[in-house]
Amino acid sequence: MNIIIIGCGKVGTSLAEQLSSEGHDITVIDSRSDVVQRMTNQLDIWGLSGNGASYSVQTEAGIEKADLMIAVTNADEVNLLCCLVAKKAGNCQTIARVRNPIYHREIRYIKEELGLSMVINPELAAAMEIARLLRFPTAIDIDTFAQGRIELLRFRIPQGCPLCDQQLKNLAVLNRCEVLVCALERENQVVIPDGNTELRANDTISIVASPGNASRFFHLINIETNQVKNTMIIGGGKISFYLANRLLDMGIDVKIVEKDQAKCEELCELLPKATIIHGDGTDQELLEEEGIAQAEGFAAMTGIDEENVMLALYAKSISKAKMITKVSSTTYDSIINSLDIGSVIYPRHITTEYILQYVRAMQNTIGSNVETLYKLVDARAEALEFIIREPGPVTDMPLQNLKLRSNLLVCAIHRNGQIIIPKGQDCLKVGDSVVIITTHVGLKDIRDILK
Repeated sequence: MNIIIIGCGKVGTSLAEQLSSEGHDITVIDSRSDVVQRMTNQLDIWGLSGNGASYSVQTEAGIEKADLMIAVTNADEVNLLCCLVAKKAGNCQTIARVRNPIYHREIRYIKEELGLSMVINPELAAAMEIARLLRFPTAIDIDTFAQGRIELLRFRIPQGCPLCDQQLKNLAVLNRCEVLVCALERENQVVIPDGNTELRANDTISIVASPGNASRFFHLINIETNQVKNTMIIGGGKISFYLANRLLDMGIDVKIVEKDQAKCEELCELLPKATIIHGDGTDQELLEEEGIAQAEGFAAMTGIDEENVMLALYAKSISKAKMITKVSSTTYDSIINSLDIGSVIYPRHITTEYILQYVRAMQNTIGSNVETLYKLVDARAEALEFIIREPGPVTDMPLQNLKLRSNLLVCAIHRNGQIIIPKGQDCLKVGDSVVIITTHVGLKDIRDILK
């Protein structure tokens, strides 16, 4: 596909890397010529320096032949204008990043009236993911499929857990709860397990189940899953606003610490039910006075990654809170992920995942689309949801008879409101939503699961 990306910030760069690696023809546009030069030197893409909202610049970039234009500059209004120009100049599909909370309640209107294919709000998407984790604090990550009917939960097996030193085929609790272990991380390796795989303490595993069965599973293996009652948030940015809004709706008490007085006053007006503290979130004495030791949830959401990591390490030392750490850069992600600081949220990863799933769905508009896509374990594996729209080589045949790729697992089927954890004799049918976990990246169609 021919794709134009306007804006070469963190999200634009990440998108260019991912989409270029999947074989798409990428053109990037940015007003900073040095940034464009650096990207074109690093990646096999074409770049153009200029104003992405300009008709002449888009024309020079080849908008008339483009299949998709993605606008991810730092200005919402510029992104929307880019999409308007692209629709008129090239009649291609358009995606805009819109982040300002002012537009939050108007997104559907903006999308429909401007004819946008997709509007993505990274901060809102990140906040919704954090809220899911605070609802289910045992999990490191929670991803959802089939409109929330299927969950993919990642967690670390504690010492003394009934799962320890057991082969999967011998774990009756999995069948009792309709739960499937679909990925295992051990010593920096990722494995798609089979029945002979033995679980150990400190392994990180991913399971697929319905929300109800997941709760039952954790109860049976003696792991607490209760929603937190209160959360302390450090930093009063966009994610914090969206997160606080969601948590208050869930009945969770919220306290936000923000050092900018004007922002505190704004948050007091927008979030009258939250407690807003004007102060430095890195001040240990202030945090202790505000009850960090008693907090059940703690979210480090400042604009400085290093500050967030240090805050999480400090919170871990004096509190048993469920910890969420926001990280914008991926430069040291392997080091950060090894620190055991709870759940690490990368907003740009979330944005990239949403756009990637849309791009893959565009590539195959007949048969089966990529409905949902998540990058797992530092992008070394993918979880995908396909909707089967017509008969094909994978339908109406027992899974045990299909010649599936190695390192690939059919994890769950959503059929007529029912969640099926499939076994060898189960078949895929037209109309099913199917969840796949694999270390093969780039699947675009359900038929790609075959050798």
